[in-house]
Amino acid sequence: MAMSTGDFSGLAEQARKLREGRTTSVELVRAALGRIEAGRHTLNAFRHIRTEAALAEAERADLRLAAGEAAPLLGVPLAVKDDTDVAGLPTHFGCRGEHAPAVADGEAVRRLRAAGAVIVGKTNSCEFGQWPFTEGPAFGATRNPWSGDHTPGGSSGGSAAAVAAGMVPAALGSDGGGSIRIPAAWTHLVGIKPQRGRVSLHPHSDAFHGLTVNGPLARTVADAALLLDAVQGSHPQDPHRPDAVDASAAARREPGRLRIALAWRPPFTLSRARPHPEVRRSVTGLAEALARLGHDVEEARPRYGLIGLGFVARGTAGVAEFAARHPEPELLDPRTRAALRNGRLLGGPIVRAARAREAHQHRRVGALFDTYDVLLTPTTAAPPPRIGTFDGLSAWRTNAVMAAACPYAWPWNVLGWPGVNVPAGLTSDGLPVGAQLLGPEGAEGLLISLAAQLEADLRWYERRPDPPRTRSAPVGQ
Repeated sequence: MAMSTGDFSGLAEQARKLREGRTTSVELVRAALGRIEAGRHTLNAFRHIRTEAALAEAERADLRLAAGEAAPLLGVPLAVKDDTDVAGLPTHFGCRGEHAPAVADGEAVRRLRAAGAVIVGKTNSCEFGQWPFTEGPAFGATRNPWSGDHTPGGSSGGSAAAVAAGMVPAALGSDGGGSIRIPAAWTHLVGIKPQRGRVSLHPHSDAFHGLTVNGPLARTVADAALLLDAVQGSHPQDPHRPDAVDASAAARREPGRLRIALAWRPPFTLSRARPHPEVRRSVTGLAEALARLGHDVEEARPRYGLIGLGFVARGTAGVAEFAARHPEPELLDPRTRAALRNGRLLGGPIVRAARAREAHQHRRVGALFDTYDVLLTPTTAAPPPRIGTFDGLSAWRTNAVMAAACPYAWPWNVLGWPGVNVPAGLTSDGLPVGAQLLGPEGAEGLLISLAAQLEADLRWYERRPDPPRTRSAPVGQ
């Protein structure tokens, strides 16, 4: 399963080299495209590769750099998840079938281009972003750079695999129930789920009834913050329009002494989910590092209540809305068709009632922040599953296994509040696991500052995957 050696120089470093004339955009983009092509039949991270268009954009970026133009990401190669419109390419969102090319960039891509980034391709996602794995008949299986036999997670698994393997320095993902934080945890990355509305989803504003937000995946906090700064901002038609944050400044700022609640108990999921011993060991080590850095860390229990009822209604109704726009619905996964039926039953008044409960949930869960500044939990209860773990399962069984493995992330999507996954270490088998730093509305700056302090102490970016080990099955099996 050999692939070319990744470039781990990072987003900020590549942008700096370009500004200083130590490399060119054409060189960086051509090298990224070469790594992507080399990994096409191994990691399988990309659905679409923009070879000719990206190289042409890189040539124009070099002319702009030579003319002295300045933009934060001018000439840097980046990838975006295939739930985001890029003009001229279809947005498959993990599905089979023919889709018309997008006629315009989504707002997030428009902002990336305005910052000077070169979009080299669109990364794989599971079907409509429903599951914490990136596999399906449309494109096969996306594999984890740390072990080709395991998933990188989902639904932003293609973006995570591309960044973790050093194909690109950073990538855009989306998070409707942990879909940035889960693959970040399972590939040893920093993943930021911003406040609802911080990064525009237009033309799919308020996707999944407010559960979903776009955000960055990167190897360092500074790189993730830089990408968040470049992409954040609202479209005039967006229903949620929070004020801007200066994420890069937050990454350079000390967080001060904080009161941190460590919560092991997940919200009620019917799964009796408990953290795997190696997850618990790794997150305990992270809590001990926080205490050593001077923070007050103690165990606590957030009052989640029955927050999952609203999540199910909003999530399945969102799947139903996306599925209804699919040109060939008979090609959808049987589990998607089951979610479509449930979403039709739970849409309308039930979804409106679920959203009306959000203010109460803010007060109930937010009471934790009367005592504490930050909530620390595992990002997942389990290490990365093996490829094929979910094959052939019914919709109900898939949801049950998923809830047991990933019970911690989705409440923050219901609340719309920010969270940051940070690497928590590796299992004895060398598989990454993560922890999430969670805060109340608008807390990205504090969470980013704390993550940067942890990173400076633990230096997790120094650990990189070896070239992927020989896998036991071809891509797609």
